[in-house]
Amino acid sequence: FAKAVELIGSGALLRDSALTAFEAISGFIIGTVTGSVLGLALWLSPMGAAVLRPYMIALNGLPKIALAPLVIIWFGIGLGSKIALATLITFIVAMIAAQQGAREVDSDWVKLMRSLGASRFKTWRTVIVPGAMPWIVSAFRLNVGFALIGAVVGEYIASNNGLGYMISYAGTLYDLNTVWLGIAALMVVALLMYAAIDWCEARFMKR
Repeated sequence: FAKAVELIGSGALLRDSALTAFEAISGFIIGTVTGSVLGLALWLSPMGAAVLRPYMIALNGLPKIALAPLVIIWFGIGLGSKIALATLITFIVAMIAAQQGAREVDSDWVKLMRSLGASRFKTWRTVIVPGAMPWIVSAFRLNVGFALIGAVVGEYIASNNGLGYMISYAGTLYDLNTVWLGIAALMVVALLMYAAIDWCEARFMKR
């Protein structure tokens, strides 16, 4: 508690929390939105989906954290590398979830649309996209943690700001109070992101 009062009073905790939250949220939005759109779009091209699927599986199985040093070199030590890492991790999860969700839509609905003369694009827009939304929302929730992982690992490797840097630096000094405080701040950021997803789902997806 004393350490929390100290870091909040100095502004360090709020500054580092805001920076990590910005990196994670930016990477989350970019990666999740682009991955979901691409995953859904693959339904329109079965050939493209068949060609890309092995690469998607391979990329998903690859520990993305292993790419962190490359991302740092490519994008530098600033915000860009942390956002890029969070984007990379969340993108593949969202793409696979969206594509699988599109494949799981009841085929009877697709056949009905075709019998009514609907184009493939109209079937995709009116049946596939709404039918895949539960999968996409599930990917959103998974990607909250992945986005924070990307941001924090980037801060571990090359940064002098953010909660990842705070935790890493405090760990080298065996300052467990600051380590626990940083972990608690990450949990608060994660809870706020989850709450935002729940609000969006209730507001836009359950009508």
